[in-house]
Amino acid sequence: MSIDEKVAERKLLLDRAFSKNKLFEIGKRLGIPYFNGFVSGWEVDGEEACLEIASGVNDDQLKKIFEEHRARDWAIFRGKYYTLENGDLRLEGSWRTIGANIQRMKKKYGKVLSDVMKKIVSSVEGCSSAEIGEVLGRGADPRPILSELERLKIIVQSYKGEEYREWKVLEETCPLIQNELGLLPVEKVKTAEKREKVDYVALERQNVAAMDGELEGYLNDLLKHRLKETIEFGKRFSIVGLANYLQGLFGSVLFFDSLLSIAQQYGLADVEIVHSGGRTGMRTGWSLALFGEPGTGKTFATKDMILGRPDGRVMPHGVPGRNRYCGGITPARFIRIGQAYAGRVFNFIVPEFNDWFRYAGMVDVLKLAMERGEIKYETHKEVIGPYRFSSFLSVNYNTKVFERGYEVTVSDPNFNAIEDRMICRLHRLTKKRYAEIARSQMRLALGEIDIEKGAQKIRDHVTLVYAIEAGHPLVADRFPYKPVMITHQTYEAIERARNAILEKIPHEVVRFSARLENRAIRFACAASLLNYFQSDLDCVPVSEDALKYAIQLYVEEASARSREEFKPEEILEELASSPP
Repeated sequence: MSIDEKVAERKLLLDRAFSKNKLFEIGKRLGIPYFNGFVSGWEVDGEEACLEIASGVNDDQLKKIFEEHRARDWAIFRGKYYTLENGDLRLEGSWRTIGANIQRMKKKYGKVLSDVMKKIVSSVEGCSSAEIGEVLGRGADPRPILSELERLKIIVQSYKGEEYREWKVLEETCPLIQNELGLLPVEKVKTAEKREKVDYVALERQNVAAMDGELEGYLNDLLKHRLKETIEFGKRFSIVGLANYLQGLFGSVLFFDSLLSIAQQYGLADVEIVHSGGRTGMRTGWSLALFGEPGTGKTFATKDMILGRPDGRVMPHGVPGRNRYCGGITPARFIRIGQAYAGRVFNFIVPEFNDWFRYAGMVDVLKLAMERGEIKYETHKEVIGPYRFSSFLSVNYNTKVFERGYEVTVSDPNFNAIEDRMICRLHRLTKKRYAEIARSQMRLALGEIDIEKGAQKIRDHVTLVYAIEAGHPLVADRFPYKPVMITHQTYEAIERARNAILEKIPHEVVRFSARLENRAIRFACAASLLNYFQSDLDCVPVSEDALKYAIQLYVEEASARSREEFKPEEILEELASSPP
């Protein structure tokens, strides 16, 4: 090997192990001329800084750098010349061991290994187990081979959330793996050239185009083969029908989470909300958050019920091509790719929302996203935007739940500003919820729950209503656009609930804002869209049943936000026993 390749490996190692500020400190201490012109680490070019240090030190000096300066906790390096594990730098490579491990795996798995590694090597940021499962074939479990590849140090986890994982190949081991498996010719590391930057916005625009195609294909098939039965189904369907369907599947507690997720799908058409005198300034779209203790079914409701999970016998209920899954995506990347959705309405499903707030400065940007405002985000490397974010989010996150109330585990004290801009629902692992989760898991495993037939009808209905109300070209001339009509009775019902809540709060301070009422009304309007085909009116009136569920949501969320200073069931019973 030439010395240039060894320097290149040092450069990559330094880039992995240290921040720009730390490189600045190291370079200054070593007296490397490049750093003399800077007074701050933010000013240096990270690539150049790494190259200057890598070119100016020998192995002994490099070892001393890692003894005096702590490497990033997560940094792993497995090169030809150097190995970094758990902060310990060894002046020996990992390739011989990894190469032997690859050969051992080849004998065990044959072509399957090549297929899996080709998928992982070609991935930009990492592959999920679901993506690897697609390579292995229907019904195959990729976890054993991924676990073995990780144990043998052939791959690493690039993302580790509470329930979601992604794996990748380290850049320095990629040429070895390609050569050992015959995937691609080994490419030599170039010292003077900067790594090509990925244009995530351009890639995301391709993803948006693919999702548009998915919706159009599904809608075309629906119009050709299932239109009449979908309309007939819509004449009988309502929020009560949806609630009965979900209660039959999951029980009287778990059903409400899926009810919220599916109602949000109807709201994605972002239909105008009007009253008898004109516009209200509101629309039916809203963001959703399920939060609480782990293992209470949050991800199932926000992700599996909307996108489907065929291996778990769960069929999708959401609008095809309008839900962008964000598992493993950092908030910075979300903000970056959001530019591809400017002027469009999609739903971003975020299963690890806690993790997003480990990055500084996210509250203000995400608050703007939830307000559908103009986003501009600046780092020392780039400026993102400005652009207007017009989509919605469906998130879940874990919190500490106490005998009364809960505590957010996100350290940012302003996180309540994010909660305040979503419809939220607290998950407490009660005995009843635990029993329903266990029972549903058993019934799914035994094939006693048949979601497929009902899911198809509901998905057809929500897709058709969405397409009509969003003005999709395939249906724009066939069905009328109908705004949602609210009345004084809607606000009177909200006011009665408000008065009952305020009366129960034992002090003057209210721990939730008036936005809660706005979100409850939006939910009622979105849920009323299930009634689109039930009349020839030129609007969709807010239904009594949708309003009833909206009041329940309002009261229960007000209780959660008030640290459960009052019991929501008492207020709901009081409201039911004394109708207006």
